[in-house]
Amino acid sequence: MIETALPKTNARHYINRELSLLEFQDRVLEEALDENMPLLERVKFLAIFGSNMDEFFMVRVSGIRKLIEARVTELSVDGRTAREQFVAIHKKALALYNRAQKCYQRKLHPRLKKAGIFLLDYAQLNETQKTRMDQYFREVVFPVLTPLALDPGHPFPHISNLSMNLAIVIRDAKGNEKFSRLKVPNTLAQLVPIKRSSGGLRKDGSVPPQHYFIWLEQLIIANLGQLFPGMEVVSAHPFRVLRDADIEIQEIEAEDLLESMQQSIRKRKFGSVVQVLVNESMPESIRYLLVENLEINSSDVYAFDGHLGLVNFWQIYNSVELNELKYPHFKQHISPAFKDISLPADFFNIIDEKNILFHHPYDSFNPIVDFLQSAARDPHVLAIKQTLYRAGKNSPVVNALLEAAERGKQVAALVELKARFDEESNIAWARMLEQIGVHVVYGLIGLKTHCKIALVVRENNGTIRRYIHLGTGNYNAITSTIYEDMGILTCDPIIGEDITDLFNYLTGYSLIKDFKKLLVAPINLREKLEYFIRREIEHARHGQKAHIVIKVNSLADKSTIDLLYQASQAGVRVDLIVRGICCLRPGLKGISENIRVISVLGRFLEHSRMYYFYNNGQDAIYLGSADLMNRNLSQRVEVLFPVEDPTHLTYLRDAVLMKYLQPGLIAWVLQSDGTYNLNHPAGGFQQFDIQSEMMAQISVARA
Repeated sequence: MIETALPKTNARHYINRELSLLEFQDRVLEEALDENMPLLERVKFLAIFGSNMDEFFMVRVSGIRKLIEARVTELSVDGRTAREQFVAIHKKALALYNRAQKCYQRKLHPRLKKAGIFLLDYAQLNETQKTRMDQYFREVVFPVLTPLALDPGHPFPHISNLSMNLAIVIRDAKGNEKFSRLKVPNTLAQLVPIKRSSGGLRKDGSVPPQHYFIWLEQLIIANLGQLFPGMEVVSAHPFRVLRDADIEIQEIEAEDLLESMQQSIRKRKFGSVVQVLVNESMPESIRYLLVENLEINSSDVYAFDGHLGLVNFWQIYNSVELNELKYPHFKQHISPAFKDISLPADFFNIIDEKNILFHHPYDSFNPIVDFLQSAARDPHVLAIKQTLYRAGKNSPVVNALLEAAERGKQVAALVELKARFDEESNIAWARMLEQIGVHVVYGLIGLKTHCKIALVVRENNGTIRRYIHLGTGNYNAITSTIYEDMGILTCDPIIGEDITDLFNYLTGYSLIKDFKKLLVAPINLREKLEYFIRREIEHARHGQKAHIVIKVNSLADKSTIDLLYQASQAGVRVDLIVRGICCLRPGLKGISENIRVISVLGRFLEHSRMYYFYNNGQDAIYLGSADLMNRNLSQRVEVLFPVEDPTHLTYLRDAVLMKYLQPGLIAWVLQSDGTYNLNHPAGGFQQFDIQSEMMAQISVARA
């Protein structure tokens, strides 16, 4: 195959990664503004926006600040210094925070009140409510509070990550003003429920309940006099602190990775401050005090009007049981083949007959759990090996591994301790698995293990067979109901050999250089993907139809972007479905005119990674765990696996990927300037939501 030089590009041909991620947060916020969405779902998206912004500052902005402090001169892919990126981030982030507050105050809050959901400040309570809440303060809140003074005898207290606080100014009998800091306890509900009452009649004659809440910091502020008897409370101002939460592990020097990770998690609480959120009403004198004592710059302070912890809106979504304000219940599909299983062996007999494709959440995740439980209970099963990245709490998958070990199976689990923000949960699972006799390993030095694979080794009538599950998503039964993902069950002997070699690579000292069917990072995945793209380029140059469709969460790897630019210039049609970060600029004259990028949000998190190559009519589709980022291609263990069953290929091509490319799809379209516009199809095409369409087609079996 002829390899030609990549097209000449410059910094203007790329989108900044951090600003692209903020553009994604903007699209999340647009979901909260969507008048066609059920009200509480809109509230949920506001909470997701708040959580996403927290993580963005704790991880991405903290990294930019480290570059500035280290005086790193290397430019970003779009030609910006670290300081230039920081300035642009501050401007965009502040605009997003203000937009989010307007979304709540002008759009959501009035509609919540109309629906009988009231989020109140203390001053809005009636006398009966005040009496009840004051009693709650005395009995529940007051004993938990610890005001901390700031004076020569009391240094500025440590303020933990993600904490809501009050900066309090008090005055003694002599007129001297003093400062105190009070942490709003995160062990209590941040929105305190007030006793519900009934409102007016519904259309059907029933009485809808009315839900009342008060912000905890407002309740505390109203009762501060009880904390400072004999003193006058002059003012109290909320502020919220975020710290650097990016964990760095020196694995080569760590004798015990588990213990090192536990120490790093403890350090996370004491990372440097990266953001302080305050209300615009906070006096400059108090802002200055925070800046000086938290050792930050004034640019690290974000001031706006409204509640500072948007993530707390999750509480409203989770606690208010008004189903008419949420998405209708969705019943997941379970193939009839899995409904009449009476013995564990039945499950393996089904896989013996054919490969089984799953498209979650439209297909239930239960058969995957049943696969592992059947393996645990089948006397013919000899061993189970599995990777665990984000298993979640009360995991039926981990429980199946525990049961298998208790029944005497050989069980090996690769638990990724460095799965960001799931480290503590994974440490707990690792210790529990070890205690029961599971062989627990933590992967390769310097590489996160992000692939999703499970291997069952079974003997029957003297024959050893390997049964494999490969997926695009985590082994998490809860998120499988809200994440769009793909998976396959197979006993393909060649894939079985590849998976065995992969586990030997992960757990031992294997120096394997290639695999027969699997694409594995960092071994051969990048090389094979580049080969597939260049193959389409060759087809286009010979006047043949050439088409690439890639669906991923993020696209930021520069060499891959450059190769896709080359494909565009050769005449290859390139369709990219990128949910989040995209550093490629589509539609640039002479560079990317044949590339289109869309982003799909909605009820379910679009999480699957799919790679389609037309291949001169011999369709090739790979599914897996890898995004197109340098970390996925070069710094993680990732797996892409081929889809070879003709029925599955047809389904994935026609019923899935090509649906994303239809003109009427509700999606965001990336413009060449880095902004996104909502797709408005011309030519009379009717708009459709792909997730709703998938739910409507769920009765069509895909096994």
